[in-house]
Amino acid sequence: MSAAIRADHIGSFLRPADIIEARHQGDTGSEHLHELEDRAIERVLVKQRELGLDVLSDGEFRRNGFMGDLTAAVDGFDYGEGIPRQWKSGTAVAPSQPLRGIVTSKLVQKRRLTAHETPYMKAHAHGPYKMTLPSATQFPAIAWKKGASTDAYPEPSDLLHDITAIIEREMAALAAEGVPYIQIDAPRYSYYLDPKWRDWLRAEMEGDPDKLLDEALAADNACFKAARKPGIELAIHLCRGNNRSKWYAEGGYDAIAEKMFSTLDVDRFLLEYEDDRSGSFEPLRFVPKGKTVVLGLISSKLPRMEDKQQLIRRIEAAAKYVPLENLALSPQCGFASVLEGNEMTEDEQWAKLGLVVDVARTVWH
Repeated sequence: MSAAIRADHIGSFLRPADIIEARHQGDTGSEHLHELEDRAIERVLVKQRELGLDVLSDGEFRRNGFMGDLTAAVDGFDYGEGIPRQWKSGTAVAPSQPLRGIVTSKLVQKRRLTAHETPYMKAHAHGPYKMTLPSATQFPAIAWKKGASTDAYPEPSDLLHDITAIIEREMAALAAEGVPYIQIDAPRYSYYLDPKWRDWLRAEMEGDPDKLLDEALAADNACFKAARKPGIELAIHLCRGNNRSKWYAEGGYDAIAEKMFSTLDVDRFLLEYEDDRSGSFEPLRFVPKGKTVVLGLISSKLPRMEDKQQLIRRIEAAAKYVPLENLALSPQCGFASVLEGNEMTEDEQWAKLGLVVDVARTVWH
């Protein structure tokens, strides 16, 4: 499937105001909300087909954020607890805000993560579609807190073990259902490439970042192994944070590229590359032959439109390290990793995705 998917995207789209309002009012599973979601998903499926995107998603409209499929399906999180996070926007630093949702008791899975999402896509996509899941590696860094979590999970690795098992089972179920494209979203790899976050891992998780990286790679590979079947595209998306057009990490892939690219058993790497925060294309020289790199050259954070010719030149620059036939194009991240989404309009979002298609058709005509 890789060769056919040149115009890709990460998965989430800006949610309609009525869905946001319903969720703000505490509606998490009513028939009314389900009807709103169905109508909104049908509309964005039509729009994606009109634009000519090579793979479709439901916009993650049935979740309150990109991790919402897991957190809604599992008991054990305390949403009154949080870990402070510093977010950046351009040259500004936003006030520190806690990431709510700390694990305070042993996790108990109530239901499957995506069983309420896949039937609609299978019936209505009328073409290749993707389902996304958060990486298990996301949670030890944001949901394990000294003191609050240690009775249930003495070490972050203990929490990672249990969440990996949950994601493994879900990946296996999606593969058994014949979902053609399964993507894991893994922002926390940015902790291993940004020096300030490597220091944070040493201080807060009391771990060697290099050993924690090995543990993360093994966890994600266990999940990919559970879904590995002929005809199914397995992908991982790496970013540096995406919350209301803000981010938290910076730095190129250099520090982790050789180990990460050679270890992860995926077909596609969806990589953030929209500005200088992501470094150069040189680390792509470690991508194994035959794997696809999806260049996230178009910002899903900023409404300013990129220049088509400049994008083509950047693709040509990346092709010095990965053959052009193994490259594809996408925005650098989703448009709504959290409920409210990034700070742009829906028209601007669709214009960005239209640009993805236009450039892809020009380069890989």
